[in-house]
Amino acid sequence: MNLQAKQVAVTVLSLFFLGSLLIVGYIESERFIPEKRPKPVVTKNNLGCMNCHADKSPAVVAQWKESRHAALGVGCMDCHEAKKGDPDAWEHEEALVAIIPTPKDCARCHEKQAEEFGRSAHARAAENVPPLGSFRGEAAAGGLAEAIAGCQKCHGNEVKVRQGGTLDPATWPNTGVGRTNPDGSKGSCSVCHTRHQFASSQARRPESCGKCHLAPEHPQIEVYGESKHGLLVQSRIGEMNLTSLEWIAGKNYNAAPTCATCHMSATKSLLLTHDVGERVARVLGPAVSKAREDAEQKRKNMLSACNACHGPEYTKAYFAQSDKILDEYNLKFAAPAEAIMEALKAEGRLTPDPFDEKIEWVYFGLWHQEGRRPGEVARIFRYEFLPEAERLSPGIAARFARN
Repeated sequence: MNLQAKQVAVTVLSLFFLGSLLIVGYIESERFIPEKRPKPVVTKNNLGCMNCHADKSPAVVAQWKESRHAALGVGCMDCHEAKKGDPDAWEHEEALVAIIPTPKDCARCHEKQAEEFGRSAHARAAENVPPLGSFRGEAAAGGLAEAIAGCQKCHGNEVKVRQGGTLDPATWPNTGVGRTNPDGSKGSCSVCHTRHQFASSQARRPESCGKCHLAPEHPQIEVYGESKHGLLVQSRIGEMNLTSLEWIAGKNYNAAPTCATCHMSATKSLLLTHDVGERVARVLGPAVSKAREDAEQKRKNMLSACNACHGPEYTKAYFAQSDKILDEYNLKFAAPAEAIMEALKAEGRLTPDPFDEKIEWVYFGLWHQEGRRPGEVARIFRYEFLPEAERLSPGIAARFARN
């Protein structure tokens, strides 16, 4: 073979391998899935919606056509249809619709999942947001822009309905996981199962959780991304079998674990759950970490997930280390700081209004903003929190803080 022929052969092979890599990339990213997808079933009740929205919002219709809902004939009106008297009933193109399908609507088909989600910490997330008006010393009438774009985007808010069934733009759009819906239900299924495909494969990816679990306040996605688990997912996402109906680690896939693998998905001994607290033994949200109700069983549940990939002694030792860290944090910083704040209130050193004094901001930053970074916790506690407490009540540090 002459030099020119060799060059042609190398070029052809290079293009072949490049094309193969591009195809694999598309498959792995789920932009192109080559398996045969069932033809969408458009019922008479949904035909008008399909015909209109195929022109007005074609991407929505295309997403729906790729969903399992479409294959089963579950369409627009099955989720959006409203009844006369519903608070968010809206007269739209001769049909009565609701803009927001809620967990109560989803429960008509997904009763167990909705019940599990309803008792979870996710559904109560909005209850954890402090009085937002106090951040700027003013009432939050109509909603503060930073609250709507910040805390409430993840925690949720109360969606208010205007006359005629349309939604108040001060409270909507909002897919916060603890949102209060017009029908009184809590939460948003689409925060994890993105509309209008609502695919399990979306909820199984760590990015779905990382939408909210990020930044200094709760840096789970950053910590996960730099862990062995996160690195394995990044390098082996194409081997995760994310579109499988059944998704059990060690059975349907073994490449790596995502957030859902450990916190929600089925194991060989546990069923899939939509209550993310069923496998979390300790509450990490408050200033002082506490054991959850039925903590022993919850820890056993989590160990069942961990043991799909790790030996039992390994996992027990890991949680022993984790508990030790949390206990030390409580002992040295969280419990003394909480006791000092309570003492300052009892002594009348603080006003009843939240966030109108420096120490309230320092304390909030100590456990909420920096509670996951040991070095910053120690620095703020020693050089910001205790000096401010001493200024308000001399001798208080000696009463509560450890050396």
